[in-house]
Amino acid sequence: QVHLVESGGGLVQAGGSLRLSCAASGRTFSRYAMGWFRQAPGKEREFVAAMTWSGGRTSYGDSVSGRFIISRDNAKNTVFLQMNSLKPEDTAVYYCAANSILTRVATAYDYWGQGTQVTVSS
Repeated sequence: QVHLVESGGGLVQAGGSLRLSCAASGRTFSRYAMGWFRQAPGKEREFVAAMTWSGGRTSYGDSVSGRFIISRDNAKNTVFLQMNSLKPEDTAVYYCAANSILTRVATAYDYWGQGTQVTVSS
């Protein structure tokens, strides 16, 4: 069982940066691949980024590749999402999720956080 809590969301101007954190409870955090997804009002949940349990492999959504960076600290049971060059279209609720394998498919993830709001003003 893994319990996830996101933090770090907020309001930022276009071109700015934010760093999201996702703190996990559970002794087996280091065995899970971790992903970030986002959902804007009226839209489907979108894959943002994911990382294997070791951190050796990452995957990014096309709309954020080159701007966002996913990382993790297994010693602190935390995964991060560094978001740079933010755009108004990045506005959404951001969720972290845990799964046994790295995948872009939201329905494959076993555990989800409650989400944190990110708003980018133009």
